[in-house]
Amino acid sequence: MTMNPRELEASLLLKAARQLQAVQDDWDNKKSDLSNALDFNRKLWTFLLTAVTNPDNPLPANIRENVANLGIFILGQILETAQAPSADKIKILIDLNRELASGLNTPA
Repeated sequence: MTMNPRELEASLLLKAARQLQAVQDDWDNKKSDLSNALDFNRKLWTFLLTAVTNPDNPLPANIRENVANLGIFILGQILETAQAPSADKIKILIDLNRELASGLNTPA
């Protein structure tokens, strides 16, 4: 069974959130996993940004702009978290990924 693009994007966002949540939940023991979780999140958001800024993307311009702005913010948060790790910075990334996934899972 295949997923439609919205389901796939939501699934990947939730996967990124789970990886980050695992690190946050056991910060002392899993802090070393942060780099991999941030890398997955960075790759995912780089892909999403590339897709949403493609001129052939069928989404309305205002939605594409909003997702692009969110993606730029998230990439900045990823960089900031990598440079100065903290559980609070991870929470922002987890929450944003989950919120966007929730929106994608809502029928259009």
